[in-house]
Amino acid sequence: MIPRAIPRVIPALLLRGRGLVKTVKFSDPTYVGDPVNVIRIFNDKEVDEVVLLDITATRERRPPNFELLEEISSECFMPLGYGGGVTTIDQMARLFAIGIEKVVINHAAFDSPQLIHEASQRFGSQSVVGSIDASRRPIVGGYRVYDHVMRRRTDREVEALAVALQEAGAGEILLNVVDRDGTMTGYELPLVSRVSQAVDIPVIACGGAHTDQDFRLAVDAGASAVAAGARFVFQGRHRAVLVNFPERSALERLFEAHVPA
Repeated sequence: MIPRAIPRVIPALLLRGRGLVKTVKFSDPTYVGDPVNVIRIFNDKEVDEVVLLDITATRERRPPNFELLEEISSECFMPLGYGGGVTTIDQMARLFAIGIEKVVINHAAFDSPQLIHEASQRFGSQSVVGSIDASRRPIVGGYRVYDHVMRRRTDREVEALAVALQEAGAGEILLNVVDRDGTMTGYELPLVSRVSQAVDIPVIACGGAHTDQDFRLAVDAGASAVAAGARFVFQGRHRAVLVNFPERSALERLFEAHVPA
């Protein structure tokens, strides 16, 4: 019998230099381990997919660390997505050549989605993920796109950018919320719902997961998949570093109502 599909649950790992870190609201990075070792653990846990984001490459105006990524990819037995410092089609081609299956585009598509359009035409939309960082406006309400390079909230509407990325050819949207990042207080469900309704492509909710029930709530809100960082690298109230992932049987029970017969 072929296993029934369930919503994807994706570890989102943050690369800083040659090590993995976890941030809180995009600040205060805590070292959590060597990327190759962490990938090996996720291999053993039979994780379906992993996304790796270099959080300093774009800010430092440098390309991806291809040598390190090739080392990581060679140890990764699951689909691996990568984002950070990607600004050209040639860089994307090189990433695919070393085993990266999806390229995540964030800042390079902020002003113009042309790179995503060109990439989707050449490599296929399934290989291109449009990434949006969002932030709440505390007084007037609503959400706006956050520029992680300039470290500021912009005036751009999140849903409008999601639609633009879809129209450019992105195969899915990675939606991360700055205010929830690393807080383990649950996903920003109203925004997940709004973005999921605005586009026809899969939306991956990211930022804030604490318990497995948070995954279910995000899917109920409209997400096609969920990603998390702190949930998979910390354990306990003191946030001790411990790489972990739910058993597949637990995820199947969690998403039972969403699994087709």
